[in-house]
Amino acid sequence: MARSAIPDPLDRRHQIERQLAAEAARRVADAYLDAGRVWESIAFLQKAEARDRLVELREEAAAAGDVFLTRELSRALRDELDAARWRAVAEAAAAAGKDLYAAQARRLAERVAAAPGGRPEN
Repeated sequence: MARSAIPDPLDRRHQIERQLAAEAARRVADAYLDAGRVWESIAFLQKAEARDRLVELREEAAAAGDVFLTRELSRALRDELDAARWRAVAEAAAAAGKDLYAAQARRLAERVAAAPGGRPEN
């Protein structure tokens, strides 16, 4: 049987903690993405400096109304969404029947709108 490109949990931790070439990090990230494991791909996309892919994933998560994944990808990008974008996430979540996600996105929109400069303090 062929060895999976997805590392076991201990190897994953070691790969995240040590230096890893961008190409190797991207291969691991792609393996996670191919398996539908977006959350686990984020650390490797960061290591690969694959900002474009992180942005794409954030847009997909926002369109799906996944407030928690959208927020995690925003953290990885070090680029918080503005209030209007959080409201759009809330609308997408509500349309998908994700009421708790919609409520959380609305809270984030309010928090961002109330923050000085329109950015939350985390």
